[in-house]
Amino acid sequence: MNVKFVARFWRHGVIFGIVFGSLVVLLGRPPFGQDPRYHDFADRRSCLGVPNCLDVVSNAPFLLVGAAGLRLCMRRRFAGALLSWMVFFAGVALVSAGSAAYHWRPSNGTLVWDRLPMTIGFMALFVALLSEFINRKLERVLLGPALLAGFASVLYWHFFDDLRFYVWVQFMPLIVILALLAFFRSRFTHQWPLLGALACYVAAKAFEAFDHEVFRWTQGAIGGHAFKHLLAAAGCGLILEMLRKRTPMEGFSESSGT
Repeated sequence: MNVKFVARFWRHGVIFGIVFGSLVVLLGRPPFGQDPRYHDFADRRSCLGVPNCLDVVSNAPFLLVGAAGLRLCMRRRFAGALLSWMVFFAGVALVSAGSAAYHWRPSNGTLVWDRLPMTIGFMALFVALLSEFINRKLERVLLGPALLAGFASVLYWHFFDDLRFYVWVQFMPLIVILALLAFFRSRFTHQWPLLGALACYVAAKAFEAFDHEVFRWTQGAIGGHAFKHLLAAAGCGLILEMLRKRTPMEGFSESSGT
C-alpha cells in the first residue's frame, strides 16, 4: 500500500518540497532589506515633463498584454483555470500603473505599489498552473490564500525591511513551473511558451542587474531597466499566446494527472 502511494504521489511530494523547502531555506538566512542603491537607475532623462521617461513609459506593454488577456478571459475563449488567469492578467495590467508610479519617483514607499501587483501575477500564475497540471480543484482552495501570501510578503518587507518572503513569492513559482513541466502532464497542448516566458523573465532580471552597463553599451540610448520591462511584458505576452492557441489534450486523467 505504501509503495503504491509513493509511486502515485511522489511527484506531488516534489512540488510540496519545492514550495515549502524553498521557504525554509530562505527563513534560514538572516533577514535582509532593500539595498538603497536599487533606486539609482541609469536613465534619468525626462521627456514631455515625465521624469525617468523611458523607465516610466516602458511599462505600457504590461497594460496592453493585461487588457488583451482580460478580454480573452471575459470572452471565455479557452478552458482551464479561468479565474486564476483573469487575476493573473489583472495583475499584469496593474503592474503598468504600479511600476510607472514607482519610476516616476523611485523610493521604498512607491516601490510598494510596484511590488503588490507583481505578487498578484506571480501567485495567480502559480495557482493556475497547479490546478491545470495537478487537479482543477486546487484553484478554489489555493487562489485566495496565495494572493494573501503575496500581499503579506510585500507588507512584511515594507514594515520590517525584510525581503525574504517577497523573494520566495517571486522565485518559488518559477521553480515550480519547471517542476510541473518536467514531472506532470498538462491537460492542454502548447505548453512550450511557458519556457519562453521563463527565459524572458530570466533575461529581464539580467538586464535589471546590468542597468548602468546597458546604458553605457547603448551609448545612452536606453537603460537595462527599460529593457527589463519590455522583456517581462514579452514573457506575459507568450503566456497570452499559449492560452489563445492551446486545446485540451486527449486521454488526460484528472485523477492521476497523467
